[in-house]
Amino acid sequence: MLTEYLKASKAWTESYLATLLESPNTEYAKLYEAMRYSLLMGGKRIRPILTKAVMESLGVSPEPYKEIVCAIELIHTYSLVHDDLPAMDNDDYRRGSLTNHKVYGDGMAILAGDGLLTYAFQLMCQNTVATPSQQLQCVLALAKAAGPEGMVGGQAFDLESEGRHIPLSELKVLHRGKTGALFLAAIEIGLILSKASPNVQTSYRTYGDQLGLLFQITDDILDVTGTIEDLGKMPGSDEKQDKSTYVSELGEAGARAKAEETAAAAKAALAEIEGDTRILEALVDYLVHRTN
Repeated sequence: MLTEYLKASKAWTESYLATLLESPNTEYAKLYEAMRYSLLMGGKRIRPILTKAVMESLGVSPEPYKEIVCAIELIHTYSLVHDDLPAMDNDDYRRGSLTNHKVYGDGMAILAGDGLLTYAFQLMCQNTVATPSQQLQCVLALAKAAGPEGMVGGQAFDLESEGRHIPLSELKVLHRGKTGALFLAAIEIGLILSKASPNVQTSYRTYGDQLGLLFQITDDILDVTGTIEDLGKMPGSDEKQDKSTYVSELGEAGARAKAEETAAAAKAALAEIEGDTRILEALVDYLVHRTN
């Protein structure tokens, strides 16, 4: 069930993404080419799929809201482009292809990331179905998640933490911003567009918080156990940069146990929700056992 759902939802997302980012003139063509290069490189598209799944669990079709649902993928892609830069993680490969700066140079890669970030909010504002209030709430949720209170803050703390041990309490803060914030925003955008009642929002947000943590724990495990063929990038980057991870802090077995504990907490939150949450529950198992 989940395999087919992920396949269909990824195709739904990517068919829309492929229509975006056509240069308005020849002078900007290289910039738009660089933006499309990373946006259409592939990937799991988990974040927009998560928003889509939340809406469908609440009986709302995501189709009229594609601009808003898919905007989060532009934010995620921008973060990867910048994360791969020499001043950050200095990676040569992403999703099995050369990273953006390896193809277009550092300067153009920075601008491509900037373009993806800002275009995401333009895209959200171009939707004509959501109410002005819904649009504003979605923009605010995504801006907070992507900005200094969320992902950028987590990335900054990640840079500061290289080469030194940080305790688990600080590691949770780091990853709640760097990774978890966008997962939670994906949930919140689904709730906003579905006009979810307050009594169910808490359970969905708890689920989103745990899902983001689960993704990061399994990411840390895969950086140790994965191959370049599975990951589409070089494994071992965390160790190379002397970063504290769930594996370095808990060991591989401890990290796996933490992943299972987090997965159980995510499922417990779903158990409090009335309605069909089978896809959301299956996503938990998918992240626990993922290989890329």
